[in-house]
Amino acid sequence: MAPTFVVVPQWQGSISPRAMRLSDGAEAIRGDLPSSATREVPVPVEAGDALDTGIDRFSTLVMVRERLATALRTTTTPVLTLGGDCGVSLASVEHAARQHPADLAVVWLDAHPDLHTADTSPSGAFDGMVLRAITGEGTDGLALTGDDRVPLDRVILGGTRDIDPAEAELIEDRAVTNLSVDELDTPDALLAAVRATGASSFYLHIDLDVLDPAAITGLADLMPFGLSVEALNRTITALRGEFTLAGATIAGFAPASPEAANDDLPTILRIIGALTR
Repeated sequence: MAPTFVVVPQWQGSISPRAMRLSDGAEAIRGDLPSSATREVPVPVEAGDALDTGIDRFSTLVMVRERLATALRTTTTPVLTLGGDCGVSLASVEHAARQHPADLAVVWLDAHPDLHTADTSPSGAFDGMVLRAITGEGTDGLALTGDDRVPLDRVILGGTRDIDPAEAELIEDRAVTNLSVDELDTPDALLAAVRATGASSFYLHIDLDVLDPAAITGLADLMPFGLSVEALNRTITALRGEFTLAGATIAGFAPASPEAANDDLPTILRIIGALTR
């Protein structure tokens, strides 16, 4: 695809001690993107208030969602959103769903399923709730509604290996497709899962912690036994060969320093290349 790159250096969705590094990571990626095709959504400096929602920094997250939605409204090409934390996918999936009504599957490649609500979350961090919000099950202001939401039967998890009990119960009770790292070593199982949704287009969310830490070190949470970059890029190529890529997110880059960012950027650019060439 010939994409529009939208950089969203949001960190407020994470409660990791390394959360501020997510902003640095987004800015580092931006430096290697073509300026003519790149937009940046301004993110407030302040953390924001929960406003009795149970979602940490809720007020700022809503503000950034609205700013991102405004930036996306005028785009006519597929969008590659660069976070920041995983919460940036909310408005981006909403935009893709409006371009592909009732025909969009969401492929969520992440070490965590992000299927909490404010009632079940042990942390109050929105990046652990965003996929549930995409399905329409969330808090007003940070949840998709109506035809914009993507129901759980069109959601496919991949590479998740840190699942809280409430999320595990939901995955089992609602029969959410959840493919292991080993199942993603070849694209076959994922292709079959997308076919089973009946969708002809897909939104691809990539939290970089789906990768093995040997492949990339600039992560807020280091989760062993993840995907290789080669397996991820094979998956991207195979999905794009059969389905329409409606949009994508790359999130979770949290380098410890500019020098560390430079070490990881070639890997991230390889992933961007697989999404755009």
